[in-house]
Amino acid sequence: MKLITKFWIGIAILIVLSPLGLIIPEHFKAGSAWGEWSVDEIQRLAGYIPRGLSKLSSLWNAPIPDYTFKGWGEKGLSHLSFAYIISAILGVIVVVAITLIIGKFLLKKGD
Repeated sequence: MKLITKFWIGIAILIVLSPLGLIIPEHFKAGSAWGEWSVDEIQRLAGYIPRGLSKLSSLWNAPIPDYTFKGWGEKGLSHLSFAYIISAILGVIVVVAITLIIGKFLLKKGD
């Protein structure tokens, strides 16, 4: 099996496993997935908001907030898991497209 085929199989496995970040905290009643805290949640957990984080928090808004679609948050874990998988697929497509564009630009510049 070619290395590139193994790579894409690995990416596909990671995409399918991406909802584990929702399922495991839900199963253990642990709250949010680790590291996906909002500024308000960090304030509640840590008691303060780091100065740099408060400055940067308004700089970027995710194209798909919470990795889900509007109105799907109330539909349950199965809908959220499906939305996570769709978000992962879209993320892979965007990263591959940007990488190919940069590669073509650098290849032309290197000639």
